Amino acid sequence: MSEQRLWALAHLGTPMALRVAATLRIADRLAKAPGTGKELAGAVGADPGALERLMRYLAARGVFRRDPSGTYTLTPLGEELREDHPAGMRAMLDLEGWEGRAELSFAHLLHSVRTGEAAYPRQFGRSFWDDLAADPARSAAFDARMAAEMPARAPAIVAGYDWGTLGHLVDVGGGDGSLLIALLTAFPALRGTVLDQPETAAAARAALESAGLAERGRAVGGSFFDPLPPGADGYLLSWILHDWNDDDARAILRRCAQAVRPGGSVFVVEDFGPDGESPRTGMDLRMLVYYGGRERGIADLRPLAHDAGLEVASVHPADTLKIVRLVARP
Repeated sequence: MSEQRLWALAHLGTPMALRVAATLRIADRLAKAPGTGKELAGAVGADPGALERLMRYLAARGVFRRDPSGTYTLTPLGEELREDHPAGMRAMLDLEGWEGRAELSFAHLLHSVRTGEAAYPRQFGRSFWDDLAADPARSAAFDARMAAEMPARAPAIVAGYDWGTLGHLVDVGGGDGSLLIALLTAFPALRGTVLDQPETAAAARAALESAGLAERGRAVGGSFFDPLPPGADGYLLSWILHDWNDDDARAILRRCAQAVRPGGSVFVVEDFGPDGESPRTGMDLRMLVYYGGRERGIADLRPLAHDAGLEVASVHPADTLKIVRLVARP
């Protein structure tokens, strides 16, 4: 019946039950040995009765298996909640990690839809970025997650444009330097700079040195809302603008336009969708709730670029991403 399907879509119990199980690392415990609810409760520091109810709920939905004696084991689906599973879902669902914590902001989606503002400050009293900076462990986990995603993206970005035509490229918000390292490795004449928050820039500096690229690559601490290192041939914004609302995205683009040398380019790399105008709807809601940002199509990017004194010169496919090259407006 349609109302049952609608309730299944709306019911918050299952996603929260999964997140609690992930946070308590139930799957890791069961991977070591089967156990009853009471035994598991002692191992994970939970109330025995409440944990038994959680386990029964998830067993009824195929995450765990419960035998007649009340002993639980993992199902193939439950295996995916193990810390060592390659899908990495446990850390993503952990309510005490940066991403699981951020997902709790969806409780205030109504606020975001009514105002267009992030829900995160309503949930935690400060912005996502301020909250992240206040917790070194979560901040390090965030940086590690961004770095872990780069190996899958970097080859397409490297192949998607002839970066060797540039003399000097600034990777704005370039994290631990993974993308710049890939670019410098592929284009031996290219020089590059990573700009990011001071602690992240320090990690990028160490990575460049470890890769033997310190002579051509450097890292500087700073904010992309402040003046950028000037005079480079290109400024790269890879998965940066979607974290920010239109006013902030405009300000970031304006900083790049102010810094780029005459005749240079600003590059925006995002998942604009196969046709350039079909951003991912799930990610779009997350950007709204977490940051007040948004996924954009290229048509959405054009007026922001125009206001920053830039225009779209070309669009280059990069697997599922696109590299949009912006140049100064005449």
